[in-house]
Amino acid sequence: MYMEKEMLLKIAELVIVPFIVVALVIPFIKDLARHLGAMDEPDERKVHKKPIPRMGGLGVFIGFLIGYMLFGETTPIMNSILIGSFFIILTGVFDDIISLKPLTKFLGQLAAALVVVFYGGLMIKDISAFGIYIDFGIFAYPLTIFFILGCINCINLIDGLDGLSSGISSIFFLAIGIVAACRYQMDLAFTLTFIMLGSCLGFLLYNFHPASIFIGDTGSMFLGFIMSVITMLGYKNVMMSSLIIPLLILSVPILDTFFAIIRRKLKGESISKPDKSHIHHQFLRRGFTHVETVLTIYVITFLFAMASVIYVLVDAVLGYIIYGILLFALIVFSLKTDIIISHKDKKKKDNNV
Repeated sequence: MYMEKEMLLKIAELVIVPFIVVALVIPFIKDLARHLGAMDEPDERKVHKKPIPRMGGLGVFIGFLIGYMLFGETTPIMNSILIGSFFIILTGVFDDIISLKPLTKFLGQLAAALVVVFYGGLMIKDISAFGIYIDFGIFAYPLTIFFILGCINCINLIDGLDGLSSGISSIFFLAIGIVAACRYQMDLAFTLTFIMLGSCLGFLLYNFHPASIFIGDTGSMFLGFIMSVITMLGYKNVMMSSLIIPLLILSVPILDTFFAIIRRKLKGESISKPDKSHIHHQFLRRGFTHVETVLTIYVITFLFAMASVIYVLVDAVLGYIIYGILLFALIVFSLKTDIIISHKDKKKKDNNV
């Protein structure tokens, strides 16, 4: 009983302190963004109608940093996470101000991943599943780097509506936090998870529709980076299914990114070229309002999160069943919309044959 009370108090301070910090600092970030010209101008691809300050991720990072300074412990791994975060934030801030080229952004992301892997020694070294053990050996380095870069860009690409990336991230951190708390794993992953939950919720005060500030590449890349780190911290040296569980919570952004790559390749376009065919655009085209679209994606993400919690804490078979149903429904929706291929373009092509 005492242990549970102590944990609840710890969770409360880990969440509340960064929440307050971010809530207080965001107004200053807005002014800074306007002063630096970090404004998101409306165009035919975007849904907002007036210039909105971006670079809100800087506020989320400040909440994370203060939370760590108050409640974290200094370790080589944590030092590497902080250094990697600075690379991500620096790249994001410049991109929010002057719009960096895709290669420049990629190099900033790569630098962050390399620091975590080679200085922090944080890697996906081996897995065991279905009675099979695989040691990745030297391939653990490129595999881990690819994993980190993938997480960064998944959240970066899904960030298209007010409150979308920060809300999905909040659900992710909540689910991971519930699992860690129920297992009494009060380690570094536990601390960072709840600090990030508080930071994201503090930012949502300003970012939910109608948003007065956007998280920008500064924030979306940082969120993806921290998610990858927490996943590896909390699930290293365990079953393959345990590594996949956090990723299944992010099924919406992962599938959206995967389909975006296929869609752009089919069109002969660069995979970094932005468009209006993401999953949230499909909901908007079907008459959903801005808020309805965001809340619908929240619900889908929450269901995946609950499936993960059920899998770990209640019944693995039931978790698998829920996962299967949700993934099937998401894939069917994707095939019936223009996420992968434009049905209008396909119909024109068929008529011309």
